[in-house]
Amino acid sequence: MGGWIQTRSGRRIDPLDPQPEDFDLSDVAHALAMLCRFNGHCRRFYSVAEHSVHVSRLCPPEHALWGLLHDAAEAYLSDLPGPVKKRMPDYSAAERKLLAALATRFGLTAEMPESVRLADMVMLANEREHLMPPSAEPWPGLPDRWPRVALACDAPPEASLGFLRRYEELVNVYGGHR
Repeated sequence: MGGWIQTRSGRRIDPLDPQPEDFDLSDVAHALAMLCRFNGHCRRFYSVAEHSVHVSRLCPPEHALWGLLHDAAEAYLSDLPGPVKKRMPDYSAAERKLLAALATRFGLTAEMPESVRLADMVMLANEREHLMPPSAEPWPGLPDRWPRVALACDAPPEASLGFLRRYEELVNVYGGHR
């Protein structure tokens, strides 16, 4: 029983059976720009697209494109809070399948580099500090010290454009698939 969703560009994609040729970067940028981090529980709107650009900038150059696209599956599955993802193995499997197809489409290594995971945690620490109210409980897995990153909290059109510009910058400088 197959199903599909229609993207902003009019493409059809089955998020549970994705093919590398299904993906259009402008769809990814638009959808991630419309998704708010922390399931919307932050002080200001802050998109997954802007988060991804920051992660990309924190990665070593050879992993920067992976950093930009590390959450690209959320363009098709939405962004679930980490504690929820951990309890939903079917969601996690679908996310891995989407990321594998995206990696093939954009010429990335099959496995996400560890440097991307570390950059993601650095951004989580920055986002917690700037976007969330104080917490009585420490957030698990955050680094004790991290480089500070200024967050613009761009509106969706600007966040989408920033994502696409970062992609073009990376492809022009380091190569990759268009």
